[in-house]
Amino acid sequence: MAIRRPGTDVGEDPWLTGAIEQSMIRYRYGPWDPAYYALLGALTGKGLIGPKHEDAVATYRTTAAGHGLALALAETESWRPVRDRARLLRQHFNLSGIKLKYLIYETFPDIVEADWGTHL
Repeated sequence: MAIRRPGTDVGEDPWLTGAIEQSMIRYRYGPWDPAYYALLGALTGKGLIGPKHEDAVATYRTTAAGHGLALALAETESWRPVRDRARLLRQHFNLSGIKLKYLIYETFPDIVEADWGTHL
């Protein structure tokens, strides 16, 4: 945020502004956490997201049930900080995947230099 939108108030919640909780792994199309596979499987199994294949790329969309649950959670006190942070990020980073990848590569050139499979 400091590079893309200097001076933006990002709040002071250490849970949302602190260090990333675990490392990512450098893959061909950017950083990836292998834990995502289990998370995507669990969300699919519960009917909260559904796979959508576009050409050779697997993507996911929320189902009606997933969308409803997300809206309900966003109104709870415990999830309100996450909702507010997501809104802030969407306001300043509402980018396509490819534009976000280029922004990451421009901002963190060491990622580009890393070999595939390297922990970031």
